[in-house]
Amino acid sequence: MQPTRTDWDAIVIGGGPAGSTTARYIAEGGADVLVIDGRNPIGSPLQCGELVPSNEEMRRLCPDVPEIDDLLRTPESAISMRTSEMRLVPPSGRPLCYDFEGVVLDRVAHDEALVELAESSGAHYLVGNRVESVESETVRLRDGSEYTAKVVIGAGGHNDLLRKSEWQTESLVIPVKFVLMSGDFDEALELHFGSVAPGGYAWKFPKQGGANIGLGIQTALARGKSLNDYSEEFFSRYEGTVEFSGAGSLPMSGTIASFVKGNHLLVGDAAGMVLPSNGAGITIAMIGGRIAGQVVAEHLRDGTPLGEYETRWESQMGRVMRNSKRAFRLGSLLFRSPDWLLNLAFNRLTKAFIWRAVTCRSLLF
Repeated sequence: MQPTRTDWDAIVIGGGPAGSTTARYIAEGGADVLVIDGRNPIGSPLQCGELVPSNEEMRRLCPDVPEIDDLLRTPESAISMRTSEMRLVPPSGRPLCYDFEGVVLDRVAHDEALVELAESSGAHYLVGNRVESVESETVRLRDGSEYTAKVVIGAGGHNDLLRKSEWQTESLVIPVKFVLMSGDFDEALELHFGSVAPGGYAWKFPKQGGANIGLGIQTALARGKSLNDYSEEFFSRYEGTVEFSGAGSLPMSGTIASFVKGNHLLVGDAAGMVLPSNGAGITIAMIGGRIAGQVVAEHLRDGTPLGEYETRWESQMGRVMRNSKRAFRLGSLLFRSPDWLLNLAFNRLTKAFIWRAVTCRSLLF
């Protein structure tokens, strides 16, 4: 339903995990917030690998982030499977195995639950409507209608309209393709590296009654083969029936230099809030969304500078993001190597070092 009011304290463009979390905390802070999203319903179509760490794992991965349980309230109805093992698989097929508490989502149900949580806090939604332009406090939709807000937040992914029009920042983006496949799969998470997915990785994440299977590549390293070629070769390794096919892209440069310009903010993928060394984006976007939402609410209520958003992000996630960027740069050099060299690099002596890189810890013990 079209909102009858047109003037808001804040408008969030995009209702995914970053946008809905931002809206939730703006509303909890007492401000009137509208979320605008071109999808209806939000959450469809599915466009990711659906894996997030458990809350306990998140406390280990991001130790400076407070109150994880308040932020990440994933309902059981949005969880397809809980896992306890991660396998990092080199071209040889001989994996390095690690303890890892993972949660494989029903991503559509997860995003719908975030919308409900934001609405229960007082946020409003306008779905099935796409934003045409943003000028200062005015947000213009493609149908010609206009809304105004004191603060406008871009949460529309790496192709976010606000980012493209005002930030004009280039980032490495890798294309991804995935399928939902029904069948019997073991319960270990798998990440595959090497020529199977040049410059990126492939994955198998088990779900109830099937798995989410996909890969992403750096096209500059693809040696003339297409993403479809690589994906079909990888999918054929598994036996099952493809129930759904999807595609998307993943920003892999990490956070951009600044998230704030005047009364405009970026959050989530739009701000590069994806850990390059492992592709984690859902929970990282929600961390950014909470910080942004709290600062916007304080700005509207008390005059807190919007730049405080960047300060708090640095305090909570700066170290983890820097470690992840370093690990990704090192990995990008390694993954340009021939498969035989990558096989040598994956061994018992390097096992702990590799895991520290993937989980965004300092590479120096």
